[in-house]
Amino acid sequence: MGGSTAALCLVALLVVADGRPLTQQKPHAPADGHHHGAESPSNDTALVQICGDEGGFDAATLSENGTMLFFRGGDVWETSREDPQLHSRPLAASWPELEGPVDAALRIHRRDHPEEHQNLYLFQGEKVWSYAGGKLRPGFPRRIGDEFPGVPGDVDAAVECHPEECGGETVLFFKGGAVFSFDVELRMTKEHSWPELGPCDAALRWLERYYCLRGTRFQRFNPRTGEVPPGYPRDLRDYFIPCPGRGHGNASWGGAGERCSGRPFQAITSDDSGRIYAFRGGLAFRLDSWRDGWHAWPQEHSWPGLQGDVDAAFSWDKRMYLIQGSQVSIYLSGQGHRRVEGYPRALQEELGVPAADAAFTCPGSAELYVITGDRVRRVDLTQSPRRADEPQPLPHDGVDGAMCTADGVYVLRGDSYHRYADVAELLSARRPSAPRSIAADLFRCAQ
Repeated sequence: MGGSTAALCLVALLVVADGRPLTQQKPHAPADGHHHGAESPSNDTALVQICGDEGGFDAATLSENGTMLFFRGGDVWETSREDPQLHSRPLAASWPELEGPVDAALRIHRRDHPEEHQNLYLFQGEKVWSYAGGKLRPGFPRRIGDEFPGVPGDVDAAVECHPEECGGETVLFFKGGAVFSFDVELRMTKEHSWPELGPCDAALRWLERYYCLRGTRFQRFNPRTGEVPPGYPRDLRDYFIPCPGRGHGNASWGGAGERCSGRPFQAITSDDSGRIYAFRGGLAFRLDSWRDGWHAWPQEHSWPGLQGDVDAAFSWDKRMYLIQGSQVSIYLSGQGHRRVEGYPRALQEELGVPAADAAFTCPGSAELYVITGDRVRRVDLTQSPRRADEPQPLPHDGVDGAMCTADGVYVLRGDSYHRYADVAELLSARRPSAPRSIAADLFRCAQ
């Protein structure tokens, strides 16, 4: 059993597409996701069945083209960036070489090694199958130990760990209570014992975070130490399955969780690493990860302790500033987004402004621009104490959010955004630039 869970917020619909109880035993699984079977409509009866189930998945992973694949028994379910509906099909429809259920699934991400980059690996018993472009690679299937020296057969789960999070290109394999860390460059394996984490039926990396799934429960874990942060395990049905009346499920989010709804976003920012976050209704979206699917998550999941709506956001010096009313919280960028001790603090005390409708910094710059109404003020973040310059007029009489990237300044208002080549063009503009669709351009929604 193994895999990846990026789009687990769609798991409910996923299984609804087939209507089988999750406790059913799994048959078998193949790999890439190019051929779609007939889609079964979801229904309330199936949803109730899922929400009352205590079963789980054999494997879950992203395919080479970024669609989410969920394996259970003899079937695979798929959801894509463009199509929120789930398509169910027999495993053999895509991977006829495989027989029997998949134990684990894994997508390799190695840009410097095109022969392996975006390849999909499916594990079954003592063997592993590798697919590129939906085709079985020459020489496969192979023994797991031949492809990954030192890794045993019959693994339960597998997940790739990127260099920035593991210190090197690594694959983590889970078998019972043991964890095997395979160094992709050195082709060496180390065994670990992570009792705090325990066994995993499936494992996944999504948006720089790592998850271990077991039945309907999941835990987030540190991929170097196996440490689990407070508050886990949690129930999949409170986060990923829209069960009526339960926790943070999609049902309680309403239209806020639908990226193509046209509802305004309250804040948007790009951090030092190019990650783009948009905030709306207590949820956070990642825009730069479109290849791996679009999924809204409760903002507190990424920024512990962050309650209520975010009015403005900006990033500087490996820190993210999240403004709510007259207060600002600062979180350290990177895995976990740990809040800096002593925050939230008064916005006036921290930045020299009383409030903000939007705020942004440009890459490599310490100049912060704070927008309130139809005025913008510049703040030099290197100064102490910080003071805001005199307000300058904007060609907008009100905005919802703003950010600056290498592609220019983006000003969001309602369901549209306006782009300017740089800050100078924004400040010199007498009227707004042509409006563009947030849903179509930033979230790639169908027109």
